[in-house]
Amino acid sequence: MVSDAKSRMIEGAARLLAEKGLQETSFSEVLAVTGAPRGSIYHHFPDGKASLVAQALAHQGATSNALIESARGKPAVEVASTFIGAWRSLLIVSHFRIGCSAVAVTVAADSDDLLQRAGDVFRGWAQLLTELLTLGGIDPGVAPATATLLIAASEGGVILSRAQASIDPFDAVAEQLLAQVRALSGGTPG
Repeated sequence: MVSDAKSRMIEGAARLLAEKGLQETSFSEVLAVTGAPRGSIYHHFPDGKASLVAQALAHQGATSNALIESARGKPAVEVASTFIGAWRSLLIVSHFRIGCSAVAVTVAADSDDLLQRAGDVFRGWAQLLTELLTLGGIDPGVAPATATLLIAASEGGVILSRAQASIDPFDAVAEQLLAQVRALSGGTPG
């Protein structure tokens, strides 16, 4: 069982990664945002920051997969809309301050292990999206590429919207993605 302090630290690290990036996600920052006792660091993460970041990425992946999974059994356009809508909501609620912790680690990690773990997050999303898009009416031969497009374009839209402090770039990307998924699934409304 994961202790409350450890859970708070993992969740706090995931948020800091998404908001401030890998370099700014220090143990001191994590303690400041979570209120966890300093001794928790050495008790729960004896291997240091890399261990905390790895667990924060696993948390991000699991949380995102649960959200994607909520669209199981729905038409492909609703699967895509669920994934895209989560990013849009995050941008709005955070006032364009939060992006993706896996992207933050990918662009700044100097560790093959952390890059692998960020890659695991993206691979997990792609596999689940592929499965649900196929169940939702997209041909299995194009579902993997469609899942990759959803992830890559959504992440790009998040980056553009954060940089411009505007939802307009994200919405433009989202509109094109949903049109693509609609066309691939035979025009199923959503």
